[in-house]
Amino acid sequence: MKSILGIGNALTDILAVLPDDSLLREYNLPAGSMQHVDAPTGNKIWEKLKAIGVQYVAGGSAANTISATSIFGMPSGFIGKVGNDELGSLFRQAQQQNGIKSHLLLGTAASGRAMVFITAPNADRTFATYLGAALELEPEDLKDEFFEGYDYFHIEGYLVQNQRLVRKAVEKARNHGMQISLDMASYNVVESNLTFLHDIVKNYVDIVFANETEAKAFTGYEDPRKSLESIAKDCEIAVVKIGKDGSMVQSGNEFHFIEPWPADTIDATGAGDTYAAGFLYAKAMGMPLKTCGEIGSIIAAKVVEVIGTKIDIPRWKAAKAEIREKIGIRD
Repeated sequence: MKSILGIGNALTDILAVLPDDSLLREYNLPAGSMQHVDAPTGNKIWEKLKAIGVQYVAGGSAANTISATSIFGMPSGFIGKVGNDELGSLFRQAQQQNGIKSHLLLGTAASGRAMVFITAPNADRTFATYLGAALELEPEDLKDEFFEGYDYFHIEGYLVQNQRLVRKAVEKARNHGMQISLDMASYNVVESNLTFLHDIVKNYVDIVFANETEAKAFTGYEDPRKSLESIAKDCEIAVVKIGKDGSMVQSGNEFHFIEPWPADTIDATGAGDTYAAGFLYAKAMGMPLKTCGEIGSIIAAKVVEVIGTKIDIPRWKAAKAEIREKIGIRD
């Protein structure tokens, strides 16, 4: 089977379900956004969350995607940086348990963490992220041997704030003949790195994943279908996810609308990451474009039924059975 390498912020998710958005307002966190916070602010928020009750899960956008591809059975690797602390150890152990070949470098700062606020009525998630050691990942850390033997390279959009790192990473991936996928990650990240992103997508990226707000920020179009068409002009495959309404995929003139898979949604955290995993897994197996989107939708529907980004064993079994049926494999 084809293999995949990811690069991203090695973060531990600290998940909290909030009764309302008062804490978001207190710290000027726009609902649905990803905001960076410094260590003192991050510690203050963390202390408040402890009183509410939190869940700790190894996370990070690309790491979530790579964890899912590994569970699917794809040989999977990950590049990131952690601190010499408990959260770093938790992250490393989680990757080992999922069978991921990690290149986890050691930084000087504390391990990064993403405080995830889940709010009603639509289980929206807002991130306050302290990057810590993850921010110390630099272009000079990237070794050619990290990239050898992989077919796909998946990169999270949050990294584009380190433009030198991203450019070095995609250059190395391209030199090793890898297909490159990019998850745009957050509309505010897209807005603040627009020129760079357009350059990277046009010259290096084969597959783009975006939700409708990220697609709008990237293209300027309100209509997600127009955004999709615009993105598809600059890469091989464009994917625009439209939440509970499904997703759209396009390659050249080939277009498909993907119906959402049924789910009892309680938390949308990780839905985009797992969608990408299902899509890339199916593409690595040579599945048609529509089937890739459908498999992405199936696996995304499982993660929104749990708090956090980790699908439980019964839902994984159900997803694999549904996928086998979708692609015509009988037990």
